[in-house]
Amino acid sequence: MDISDPQSNEPAKPHRRRPRYSGKYPRHFHEKYKEHQPERYAETIAKVAASGKTPAGSHRPIMVKEVLEALQPKPGEIVVDCTLGYGGHAAEILPRLQPGGRLIGLDADPIEIAKTEPRLRTMGFGQEAFVAVRSNFAGLPKVLASLEINQADGILADLGLSSMQLDDPTRGFSSKFEGPLDMRMNPQRGEPAGCLLRKLSPAQLSDLLAENADEPRAKELAAEIAGRSFASTTNLASAIRAALPHVKREEQDLAIRRVFQALRIAVNDEFSALESLLRGIPNCLKPGGRVAILTFHSGEDRRVKKAFQTGLRAQVFADIANEVIRPGAEERHANLRSTSAKLRWAIKAHL
Repeated sequence: MDISDPQSNEPAKPHRRRPRYSGKYPRHFHEKYKEHQPERYAETIAKVAASGKTPAGSHRPIMVKEVLEALQPKPGEIVVDCTLGYGGHAAEILPRLQPGGRLIGLDADPIEIAKTEPRLRTMGFGQEAFVAVRSNFAGLPKVLASLEINQADGILADLGLSSMQLDDPTRGFSSKFEGPLDMRMNPQRGEPAGCLLRKLSPAQLSDLLAENADEPRAKELAAEIAGRSFASTTNLASAIRAALPHVKREEQDLAIRRVFQALRIAVNDEFSALESLLRGIPNCLKPGGRVAILTFHSGEDRRVKKAFQTGLRAQVFADIANEVIRPGAEERHANLRSTSAKLRWAIKAHL
């Protein structure tokens, strides 16, 4: 049958049905996340947010009020956001630096920084107010030197993962949906988690699980999964469950999260990067300058706590947070991903 338009030389395009959401258990992750299409699913997004969860593809900045109290940004100051991410904290800090101030945003993730920079530009922050730099925060001293900035008035680091990274199965950070076992913050560098896991002996993996995630069943798990090849995140999650057959489902879920955390930290060399940042902070801060660091597990918090206490004893810091600061009950209820957050701050001494 001829379906061409008699008034045109161009053949008519066959009718194509619009993609439909395929139900409660879709086969592909991009079908699952209605939240990726806010213009079509506003009601769904509202329900997700009301339940205390973060809609996929978005990010809720954690402890914004507490971070602002710790940094006390003022007009004309220079502040560095070492983990730009979605730009949630940056969007709150930038107006407080105007007029005349500047925020330097660092992020090692080439995928997310390419989205966040234009998002902040559309809020009215030009190059004189905001500079985005693709860099791991371990390179903070070099970044400041390249911008001809001697020292900053404030430094913020929000460690761990962003919601966008967690919610994108192609990045491999979560077992929630099937994806490649990758976990690299910068997919253009280093080796994926799957390659690392194949190379590790049971003893090496056991040590890694204990150090990076405080996993109580490290030896038991390592004996079953070290040196093996896993095609996807869900394959690894299934192997972890199989290694703990007599453990309750909730404990298996915790073990999966801890194994993924430990591998992610190793793949991205996160502890070494954090230690480099902590060593460089005193020289990167002006006298009286402030630093605030958000952590999400004990390995990070121990390092920050020790560095700040050492700096206080050495009189590099004039003051530090006496106790770790946690999100309030209201925030924990509204944003479940804030539950494990800990905030510590320090103020550089006037030497």
